[in-house]
Amino acid sequence: MSNRSYWTAVWCGFVVLAIGLGVRQSFGIFLKPVSAELHVGRELFSFGTAVSMLLMGVFAPFSGRLADRFGSAPTIAGGGLVYVLGMVVTSTMHSGFMLVTGNILVGIGLSAATFGPVLGVILRVAPPAKQALAIGICSAGGSFGQFFIVPLASVLQNYFGDWRPTMWALTAIAVLMVLLPIGLNDSKQIAAAKKSTAGAQTSRAALAEAFGHRSYVLLMIGYFVCGFHVAFVGGHLPAYISDKGIGLALFGFRLSPAELGGWSIGMVGLFNIVGSIVWSTLGARFQRKNLLAVLYLLRSVVFLTFVLAPLSAASVLTFAGALGFLWLGTVPLTTSLVGYMFGPVHVTMLNGFVFLGHQIGSFVGGWGGGVLFDLTGNYDAMWWISIALGVVSALLHWPIVEKPVARPVTLAVQAQPA
Repeated sequence: MSNRSYWTAVWCGFVVLAIGLGVRQSFGIFLKPVSAELHVGRELFSFGTAVSMLLMGVFAPFSGRLADRFGSAPTIAGGGLVYVLGMVVTSTMHSGFMLVTGNILVGIGLSAATFGPVLGVILRVAPPAKQALAIGICSAGGSFGQFFIVPLASVLQNYFGDWRPTMWALTAIAVLMVLLPIGLNDSKQIAAAKKSTAGAQTSRAALAEAFGHRSYVLLMIGYFVCGFHVAFVGGHLPAYISDKGIGLALFGFRLSPAELGGWSIGMVGLFNIVGSIVWSTLGARFQRKNLLAVLYLLRSVVFLTFVLAPLSAASVLTFAGALGFLWLGTVPLTTSLVGYMFGPVHVTMLNGFVFLGHQIGSFVGGWGGGVLFDLTGNYDAMWWISIALGVVSALLHWPIVEKPVARPVTLAVQAQPA
């Protein structure tokens, strides 16, 4: 792929992430109506979405291995197909069993059509001097989807007054995930990387090397916190705002509490478009592990400020914007750091295991929010847990050693040294 054509991969990846993550993030809007119609508590809905997040992580290393071996395009397209099937099941569900089943399929599908495989393509096809910008722009696709699709789902839900037509509309959009991977072909780059290393390292050896590396393990544990934050806020903030009855009325423009919840998640996505690009660009100039430590610490500050400030539409939107700037800036920094440390041959698989840590956090954050709400009737404990975990993650990232592993192989994928 030429230096010009790598932008095709960037923008195809951008849209795949926008749809996959945008549709997935919109599920929080359906928490209350689906729970009411199916006569289940918020815990079951939260459990379904949490299982989806967990399986997305569990299958990420396997999807990464498939992408490293057979190419990212067929892997991502196959994941998109499973994702669409899950959306069909979710759109037609009439029981708690179907709710969980649909979420399982969406999670498995998204494991192959999310950051690991998509950004793996960018790491392979973009020239080193352009990697930071390319990864930042592509990563921002997930945020754009959150900004565009979540509010769209909120508007459609309000228009139809029924969650099923809205879910079917999202299913139709998801079909594009099966078609777009045609622009994410990295088979030539994979073959070249394997040839340049003469097949010296097997997958098993790569895993043994990575898990024997303290910094890799710290990255995986620290990423747990990112997943916890994202799943809790994305899955429960709309319901939290609705519970509190916080709407918006400004210059004749009105948003109901339910609509404000959708727009708050959209605001997170909007500000993360900028955040993803800014943090990844900074990662080309400064040590990424230090940036990650600062980012997690700032998240704790944002959560703390939101908890202590009087709750209003202004505080909700300010919180959403501030958190959005920090939302998924972790992704390009963590993904490129794994590529920098271990090279391109097994990068998607290794990022898959790091992402597993993220999704375990998503499972705990998503389901835990529902469990604690059903137990206590509020989300207070979850906010304070989120604050504490941000500080813990900052401390975990600080001692990471940011340099390529010592082995007699020239790493083809390197970001600019700090």
